[in-house]
Amino acid sequence: MLHNQGLGFGLSTAPLMTNGKTRSISAENPKGESGAGGKEASNLGTARKGRPCITLPQGDTVTLAEISGPGVLQHFWITVTDRTDKGYFVLRDLVLRMYWDGEAEPSVEVPLGDFFCNGFGTRCNVNSLPIVVNPTGGMNCYIPMPFRSSARITVENQHAADINGFFYQINYTLVDGLPDEAGYLHAQWRRENITTEARDFTILDGIKGKGHYVGTYLAWAALERYWWGEGEIKFFLDGDEEWPTICGTGTEDYFGGAWCFYEKQDGKIVEKTYNTPYLGYPFYSKADNTRSDVFGEDSVPMHGLYRWHLMDPIRFESELRVTIQQIGHNSRELFERTDDVSSVAYWYQAEPHAAFPVLPPVERRWPR
Repeated sequence: MLHNQGLGFGLSTAPLMTNGKTRSISAENPKGESGAGGKEASNLGTARKGRPCITLPQGDTVTLAEISGPGVLQHFWITVTDRTDKGYFVLRDLVLRMYWDGEAEPSVEVPLGDFFCNGFGTRCNVNSLPIVVNPTGGMNCYIPMPFRSSARITVENQHAADINGFFYQINYTLVDGLPDEAGYLHAQWRRENITTEARDFTILDGIKGKGHYVGTYLAWAALERYWWGEGEIKFFLDGDEEWPTICGTGTEDYFGGAWCFYEKQDGKIVEKTYNTPYLGYPFYSKADNTRSDVFGEDSVPMHGLYRWHLMDPIRFESELRVTIQQIGHNSRELFERTDDVSSVAYWYQAEPHAAFPVLPPVERRWPR
Protein backbone atom coordinates (compact mmCIF):
# COMPACT_ATOMS: atom_id res chain seq x y z
CA MET A 1 0.00 0.00 0.00
CA LEU A 2 1.11 3.57 -0.70
CA HIS A 3 1.23 4.59 2.97
CA ASN A 4 3.91 1.91 3.48
CA GLN A 5 6.05 3.78 0.93
CA GLY A 6 5.68 7.28 2.37
CA LEU A 7 2.87 8.20 -0.04
CA GLY A 8 -0.89 8.44 0.31
CA PHE A 9 -0.84 9.56 3.93
CA GLY A 10 -3.97 11.26 5.27
CA LEU A 11 -6.65 11.07 7.92
CA SER A 12 -7.90 7.70 6.71
CA THR A 13 -4.42 6.12 6.91
CA ALA A 14 -3.21 7.98 10.02
CA PRO A 15 -3.67 4.96 12.36
CA LEU A 16 -1.70 2.57 10.11
CA MET A 17 1.83 1.78 11.25
CA THR A 18 4.65 1.22 8.75
CA ASN A 19 8.36 0.41 8.62
CA GLY A 20 9.27 3.88 7.32
CA LYS A 21 11.91 5.87 9.21
CA THR A 22 11.17 9.52 9.95
CA ARG A 23 14.08 11.94 9.64
CA SER A 24 14.45 15.73 9.73
CA ILE A 25 17.13 18.11 8.50
CA SER A 26 17.65 21.58 9.94
CA ALA A 27 20.48 23.84 11.02
CA GLU A 28 20.39 21.90 14.31
CA ASN A 29 20.87 18.55 12.49
CA PRO A 30 22.16 19.32 8.97
CA LYS A 31 22.59 15.66 7.95
CA GLY A 32 19.35 14.38 9.46
CA GLU A 33 21.24 11.77 11.43
CA SER A 34 19.60 9.62 14.07
CA GLY A 35 20.20 10.98 17.56
CA ALA A 36 22.32 13.89 16.30
CA GLY A 37 20.13 16.98 16.67
CA GLY A 38 20.56 20.06 18.85
CA LYS A 39 24.19 19.59 19.86
CA GLU A 40 25.36 23.18 19.38
CA ALA A 41 25.76 25.59 22.30
CA SER A 42 24.32 29.06 22.90
CA ASN A 43 24.83 31.50 25.76
CA LEU A 44 22.43 29.25 27.69
CA GLY A 45 24.72 26.26 27.29
CA THR A 46 24.97 23.11 25.16
CA ALA A 47 21.79 22.01 23.34
CA ARG A 48 20.02 25.29 24.17
CA LYS A 49 19.14 26.67 20.72
CA GLY A 50 22.74 26.83 19.61
CA ARG A 51 22.29 26.81 15.81
CA PRO A 52 18.71 27.55 14.74
CA CYS A 53 19.68 29.12 11.39
CA ILE A 54 22.47 29.57 8.87
CA THR A 55 24.03 32.41 6.88
CA LEU A 56 23.85 32.44 3.07
CA PRO A 57 27.02 34.16 1.81
CA GLN A 58 26.47 36.46 -1.14
CA GLY A 59 27.03 34.61 -4.42
CA ASP A 60 27.20 31.15 -2.82
CA THR A 61 25.06 28.06 -3.35
CA VAL A 62 24.37 26.32 -0.05
CA THR A 63 23.23 22.70 0.18
CA LEU A 64 20.31 22.48 2.60
CA ALA A 65 19.85 18.71 2.33
CA GLU A 66 21.63 15.74 0.80
CA ILE A 67 19.75 12.49 1.43
CA SER A 68 20.26 8.89 0.36
CA GLY A 69 17.07 7.10 -0.61
CA PRO A 70 14.66 5.68 -1.27
CA GLY A 71 12.44 8.15 0.50
CA VAL A 72 9.82 10.88 0.27
CA LEU A 73 10.13 14.52 1.26
CA GLN A 74 6.86 15.25 3.02
CA HIS A 75 7.14 18.76 4.47
CA PHE A 76 9.60 21.60 4.60
CA TRP A 77 9.50 25.03 6.21
CA ILE A 78 11.63 28.06 5.39
CA THR A 79 11.71 31.64 6.58
CA VAL A 80 14.12 34.45 5.77
CA THR A 81 14.26 38.22 6.00
CA ASP A 82 12.65 39.92 3.00
CA ARG A 83 15.16 42.78 2.81
CA THR A 84 18.70 43.77 3.75
CA ASP A 85 20.62 47.04 3.92
CA LYS A 86 21.84 46.22 0.40
CA GLY A 87 18.42 46.14 -1.18
CA TYR A 88 15.04 44.47 -1.54
CA PHE A 89 13.46 41.58 -3.41
CA VAL A 90 15.29 38.94 -1.36
CA LEU A 91 12.54 36.41 -2.10
CA ARG A 92 13.31 36.68 -5.83
CA ASP A 93 17.07 36.91 -5.34
CA LEU A 94 17.28 33.46 -3.70
CA VAL A 95 16.96 30.47 -6.07
CA LEU A 96 15.62 27.15 -4.78
CA ARG A 97 16.79 24.02 -6.64
CA MET A 98 16.09 20.30 -6.17
CA TYR A 99 17.87 17.35 -7.75
CA TRP A 100 16.66 13.74 -7.75
CA ASP A 101 18.73 10.56 -8.01
CA GLY A 102 22.05 12.20 -8.81
CA GLU A 103 20.91 14.23 -11.80
CA ALA A 104 23.22 17.03 -12.96
CA GLU A 105 20.46 19.53 -13.79
CA PRO A 106 17.72 20.44 -11.29
CA SER A 107 14.14 19.25 -11.57
CA VAL A 108 13.04 22.26 -9.50
CA GLU A 109 14.47 25.73 -10.20
CA VAL A 110 12.35 28.61 -8.92
CA PRO A 111 12.94 31.88 -7.04
CA LEU A 112 12.25 31.10 -3.40
CA GLY A 113 9.23 33.33 -2.90
CA ASP A 114 7.51 32.29 -6.13
CA PHE A 115 7.81 28.60 -5.24
CA PHE A 116 5.72 29.40 -2.15
CA CYS A 117 3.17 31.48 -4.16
CA ASN A 118 4.76 34.74 -2.97
CA GLY A 119 5.75 36.60 -6.14
CA PHE A 120 6.76 40.24 -6.70
CA GLY A 121 9.39 40.00 -3.94
CA THR A 122 6.61 40.63 -1.41
CA ARG A 123 4.92 38.50 1.24
CA CYS A 124 1.35 37.36 1.56
CA ASN A 125 -0.39 34.63 3.54
CA VAL A 126 -1.39 31.50 1.61
CA ASN A 127 -3.75 28.86 2.98
CA SER A 128 -3.86 25.91 0.57
CA LEU A 129 -3.21 22.19 0.92
CA PRO A 130 0.21 22.00 -0.82
CA ILE A 131 1.55 25.46 0.09
CA VAL A 132 0.93 27.37 3.31
CA VAL A 133 2.49 30.75 4.16
CA ASN A 134 1.78 32.03 7.64
CA PRO A 135 2.60 35.31 9.41
CA THR A 136 5.20 36.58 9.04
CA GLY A 137 6.78 34.76 6.12
CA GLY A 138 6.63 31.20 7.47
CA MET A 139 6.71 29.29 4.16
CA ASN A 140 5.55 25.65 4.21
CA CYS A 141 5.41 23.02 1.45
CA TYR A 142 3.48 19.74 1.76
CA ILE A 143 3.94 18.55 -1.83
CA PRO A 144 5.19 14.91 -1.63
CA MET A 145 8.52 14.48 -3.39
CA PRO A 146 9.65 10.85 -3.87
CA PHE A 147 13.22 9.92 -4.74
CA ARG A 148 14.81 6.51 -5.26
CA SER A 149 18.55 6.92 -4.68
CA SER A 150 19.13 10.50 -3.57
CA ALA A 151 17.68 13.97 -3.03
CA ARG A 152 19.62 17.22 -2.95
CA ILE A 153 18.15 20.65 -2.12
CA THR A 154 20.15 23.85 -2.57
CA VAL A 155 19.55 27.58 -2.31
CA GLU A 156 21.67 30.11 -4.19
CA ASN A 157 22.06 33.63 -2.82
CA GLN A 158 22.06 35.99 -5.79
CA HIS A 159 21.22 38.95 -3.56
CA ALA A 160 23.64 41.87 -3.22
CA ALA A 161 24.54 40.94 0.37
CA ASP A 162 24.92 38.04 2.76
CA ILE A 163 21.64 36.71 4.15
CA ASN A 164 21.93 36.39 7.91
CA GLY A 165 19.22 34.29 9.49
CA PHE A 166 18.03 31.69 6.98
CA PHE A 167 15.85 29.19 8.87
CA TYR A 168 14.71 25.84 7.48
CA GLN A 169 13.48 22.37 8.42
CA ILE A 170 13.00 19.48 5.98
CA ASN A 171 10.96 16.46 7.12
CA TYR A 172 11.07 13.17 5.20
CA THR A 173 10.55 9.43 5.45
CA LEU A 174 13.02 6.75 4.38
CA VAL A 175 11.27 3.73 2.91
CA ASP A 176 12.14 0.27 1.59
CA GLY A 177 11.09 1.13 -1.95
CA LEU A 178 8.77 3.16 -4.16
CA PRO A 179 6.13 2.05 -6.66
CA ASP A 180 7.22 2.07 -10.28
CA GLU A 181 4.56 4.66 -11.11
CA ALA A 182 5.86 7.26 -8.61
CA GLY A 183 6.99 10.31 -10.61
CA TYR A 184 9.44 13.03 -9.66
CA LEU A 185 8.33 16.56 -8.78
CA HIS A 186 9.35 19.29 -11.19
CA ALA A 187 8.81 23.06 -10.92
CA GLN A 188 9.85 25.79 -13.34
CA TRP A 189 9.67 29.61 -13.28
CA ARG A 190 9.11 31.83 -16.30
CA ARG A 191 8.62 35.55 -16.79
CA GLU A 192 7.89 38.03 -19.56
CA ASN A 193 8.53 41.57 -18.35
CA ILE A 194 6.23 42.78 -21.09
CA THR A 195 4.21 40.20 -22.96
CA THR A 196 3.76 40.42 -26.72
CA GLU A 197 0.36 41.61 -27.92
CA ALA A 198 -1.84 38.77 -29.23
CA ARG A 199 0.77 36.11 -28.36
CA ASP A 200 -0.07 33.78 -25.48
CA PHE A 201 2.26 33.69 -22.48
CA THR A 202 4.03 30.34 -22.15
CA ILE A 203 3.75 28.79 -18.68
CA LEU A 204 5.44 25.53 -19.71
CA ASP A 205 6.84 24.10 -22.93
CA GLY A 206 9.12 21.40 -24.22
CA ILE A 207 8.04 18.78 -21.68
CA LYS A 208 8.83 15.27 -22.90
CA GLY A 209 7.87 12.00 -21.25
CA LYS A 210 4.96 10.72 -19.19
CA GLY A 211 3.54 12.57 -16.23
CA HIS A 212 0.82 14.82 -14.87
CA TYR A 213 0.54 18.54 -14.23
CA VAL A 214 -0.44 19.46 -10.68
CA GLY A 215 -0.28 23.22 -10.19
CA THR A 216 0.04 26.78 -11.47
CA TYR A 217 1.07 29.98 -9.73
CA LEU A 218 0.81 33.33 -11.51
CA ALA A 219 2.21 36.70 -10.44
CA TRP A 220 0.47 39.09 -12.82
CA ALA A 221 1.24 42.83 -12.90
CA ALA A 222 -1.42 44.67 -14.92
CA LEU A 223 0.34 47.27 -17.08
CA GLU A 224 -2.77 48.49 -18.90
CA ARG A 225 -6.09 49.85 -17.73
CA TYR A 226 -9.33 47.94 -17.21
CA TRP A 227 -10.01 44.30 -16.46
CA TRP A 228 -7.00 42.14 -17.22
CA GLY A 229 -8.20 38.53 -16.89
CA GLU A 230 -10.25 37.49 -19.91
CA GLY A 231 -7.48 35.26 -21.26
CA GLU A 232 -7.98 31.50 -21.54
CA ILE A 233 -5.48 28.90 -20.32
CA LYS A 234 -4.64 26.10 -22.74
CA PHE A 235 -3.11 22.66 -22.24
CA PHE A 236 -1.57 21.13 -25.36
CA LEU A 237 -1.19 17.38 -24.82
CA ASP A 238 0.59 14.58 -26.69
CA GLY A 239 0.92 15.97 -30.19
CA ASP A 240 -1.55 18.87 -30.05
CA GLU A 241 -0.31 21.59 -32.37
CA GLU A 242 -2.57 24.52 -33.27
CA TRP A 243 -5.47 23.59 -30.99
CA PRO A 244 -5.28 22.37 -27.38
CA THR A 245 -7.09 19.42 -25.86
CA ILE A 246 -8.01 21.53 -22.79
CA CYS A 247 -9.04 25.18 -23.08
CA GLY A 248 -10.41 27.27 -20.23
CA THR A 249 -12.93 30.12 -20.33
CA GLY A 250 -11.06 32.94 -18.58
CA THR A 251 -8.30 33.64 -16.10
CA GLU A 252 -10.46 34.16 -13.03
CA ASP A 253 -12.49 31.10 -14.03
CA TYR A 254 -9.36 28.91 -14.09
CA PHE A 255 -8.55 30.02 -10.54
CA GLY A 256 -12.07 29.18 -9.38
CA GLY A 257 -13.39 32.75 -9.21
CA ALA A 258 -15.96 34.58 -11.31
CA TRP A 259 -16.86 37.99 -12.67
CA CYS A 260 -13.44 39.62 -12.24
CA PHE A 261 -13.29 38.73 -8.51
CA TYR A 262 -15.36 41.90 -7.98
CA GLU A 263 -17.62 42.64 -5.01
CA LYS A 264 -19.28 45.82 -3.79
CA GLN A 265 -17.81 47.20 -0.60
CA ASP A 266 -18.85 50.54 0.87
CA GLY A 267 -20.42 51.41 -2.46
CA LYS A 268 -17.28 50.66 -4.45
CA ILE A 269 -16.34 47.75 -6.68
CA VAL A 270 -13.25 46.04 -5.23
CA GLU A 271 -11.25 42.89 -5.95
CA LYS A 272 -11.92 40.18 -3.37
CA THR A 273 -9.01 37.94 -2.45
CA TYR A 274 -9.46 34.39 -1.14
CA ASN A 275 -7.63 31.22 -0.07
CA THR A 276 -9.06 27.70 -0.47
CA PRO A 277 -7.41 24.25 -0.38
CA TYR A 278 -7.07 23.92 -4.16
CA LEU A 279 -7.29 27.41 -5.63
CA GLY A 280 -6.87 30.97 -4.51
CA TYR A 281 -6.26 34.67 -5.17
CA PRO A 282 -4.29 35.50 -2.03
CA PHE A 283 -2.56 38.69 -3.17
CA TYR A 284 -3.80 41.95 -4.66
CA SER A 285 -2.06 45.26 -4.17
CA LYS A 286 -1.45 48.60 -5.82
CA ALA A 287 1.24 49.40 -3.23
CA ASP A 288 4.88 48.42 -3.67
CA ASN A 289 5.31 46.93 -0.23
CA THR A 290 9.02 46.27 -0.82
CA ARG A 291 9.81 49.96 -1.46
CA SER A 292 6.97 51.82 0.26
CA ASP A 293 9.45 53.63 2.50
CA VAL A 294 11.08 55.07 -0.64
CA PHE A 295 8.30 55.47 -3.20
CA GLY A 296 5.13 55.34 -1.13
CA GLU A 297 2.22 53.50 -2.70
CA ASP A 298 3.30 53.96 -6.29
CA SER A 299 2.82 50.70 -8.19
CA VAL A 300 0.91 48.98 -10.95
CA PRO A 301 -1.81 46.56 -9.74
CA MET A 302 -0.31 43.19 -8.78
CA HIS A 303 -2.25 39.92 -8.64
CA GLY A 304 -1.05 36.60 -7.18
CA LEU A 305 -3.06 33.43 -7.94
CA TYR A 306 -2.67 29.67 -7.43
CA ARG A 307 -4.45 26.59 -8.80
CA TRP A 308 -3.69 23.04 -7.64
CA HIS A 309 -4.69 20.13 -9.90
CA LEU A 310 -4.59 17.57 -7.11
CA MET A 311 -8.15 16.40 -7.64
CA ASP A 312 -8.01 16.88 -11.42
CA PRO A 313 -4.42 16.31 -12.61
CA ILE A 314 -3.66 17.03 -16.26
CA ARG A 315 -2.20 13.73 -17.48
CA PHE A 316 0.08 13.47 -20.50
CA GLU A 317 1.76 10.49 -22.15
CA SER A 318 4.55 12.10 -24.17
CA GLU A 319 4.33 15.91 -24.36
CA LEU A 320 2.94 18.95 -22.54
CA ARG A 321 2.72 22.67 -23.30
CA VAL A 322 0.74 25.21 -21.22
CA THR A 323 -0.09 28.79 -22.27
CA ILE A 324 -2.39 31.63 -21.19
CA GLN A 325 -3.73 34.61 -23.12
CA GLN A 326 -3.50 38.27 -22.14
CA ILE A 327 -6.95 39.56 -23.02
CA GLY A 328 -8.77 42.41 -21.32
CA HIS A 329 -12.24 43.92 -21.32
CA ASN A 330 -13.10 47.62 -21.09
CA SER A 331 -16.86 47.13 -20.42
CA ARG A 332 -17.56 47.44 -24.17
CA GLU A 333 -15.37 44.84 -25.87
CA LEU A 334 -12.41 42.50 -25.58
CA PHE A 335 -8.93 43.83 -26.33
CA GLU A 336 -5.41 42.40 -26.55
CA ARG A 337 -3.20 43.37 -23.59
CA THR A 338 0.50 43.48 -22.77
CA ASP A 339 1.29 42.83 -19.11
CA ASP A 340 4.12 41.64 -16.85
CA VAL A 341 3.51 37.95 -16.13
CA SER A 342 5.51 35.45 -14.07
CA SER A 343 4.56 31.82 -13.53
CA VAL A 344 5.51 28.68 -11.69
CA ALA A 345 4.45 25.34 -13.19
CA TYR A 346 4.41 22.25 -10.93
CA TRP A 347 4.27 18.75 -12.40
CA TYR A 348 5.35 15.13 -11.90
CA GLN A 349 7.06 13.12 -14.59
CA ALA A 350 9.44 10.23 -15.19
CA GLU A 351 13.10 11.12 -15.63
CA PRO A 352 15.01 12.24 -17.59
CA HIS A 353 13.42 15.64 -18.11
CA ALA A 354 14.02 18.12 -20.92
CA ALA A 355 16.39 21.03 -20.29
CA PHE A 356 14.86 24.07 -18.56
CA PRO A 357 15.15 27.58 -20.04
CA VAL A 358 18.01 29.57 -18.54
CA LEU A 359 16.80 31.37 -15.41
CA PRO A 360 16.89 35.15 -16.07
CA PRO A 361 19.54 37.13 -14.18
CA VAL A 362 18.51 38.58 -10.86
CA GLU A 363 17.85 42.11 -12.17
CA ARG A 364 15.44 40.66 -14.77
CA ARG A 365 13.48 38.93 -12.03
CA TRP A 366 12.75 42.05 -9.99
CA PRO A 367 9.17 43.31 -10.24
CA ARG A 368 8.43 46.40 -12.29
